[in-house]
Formats: sequence, C-alpha cells, structure tokens
Amino acid sequence: MKVKVAKWGNSLGVRLPRSAADSIGVAEGSELVLTVERDGLRLRAVGKTSAQLLAEMIAEMKRLGPENEPETVDWGPDRGAEIIDDDYSRGLIVPGPDGKPVRVSASSVKRRAGKRNDPS
Repeated sequence: MKVKVAKWGNSLGVRLPRSAADSIGVAEGSELVLTVERDGLRLRAVGKTSAQLLAEMIAEMKRLGPENEPETVDWGPDRGAEIIDDDYSRGLIVPGPDGKPVRVSASSVKRRAGKRNDPS
C-alpha cells in the first residue's frame, strides 16, 4: 500500500489509511514504535506491559461487579522454591527515608515488630 509523505511543522508525516490502522488496532493518540532499518522504516504498535494488562483485567473485574469476582483458590502450604528465605522476607532490608533499600539489624526488627503487634 502506498502512502504519501507530507510536511508537518518542521517534521514529515505519513497518514495511515483507516484499514491499516484498524488492522493493527491503533487509533488517534496511540503510540507507535518507529525503527530505522537499513532499507527503510518500520512502524509497529507498542505492546502492552504485563502491569498494563493486569490493570485492565482488574478494572474490568471491578466494572463487572463483585458477583463476577473470581474465587480465591487455596493452593495449600508453600513448598520448595515457593519458600523465600532472604533478608527481604525476614525484614532485614526495608525502604529507607528516600525509598532506597536500607539494611537494618535483626534486633531492631524484633523491637519494631513487637511495637507493631502490641495492642496497647
């Protein structure tokens, strides 16, 4: 399919025919990835990240209402590689004031844990 290059401000632009835009699922405002190749240019739609897909699924679940919420599945106790035993899971590395991870001593973790769990 042939398209014409036109001046657009200080740049050049190409109009996408409706059939081409529909076939890859792009609309006005969509982002495309432009790759310069040895013998030409390539435009492709930006793939969604797993975080974006998860956000869409959660939004759709909320839109459908609580009666359509999936059941919680109990897979049983953790076994093997599912068990994480590292400094993060033990609370020895926590977010610092600037958000960067900070290593703390085991005794301070126990003191803080006691204060958190203290009902008074």
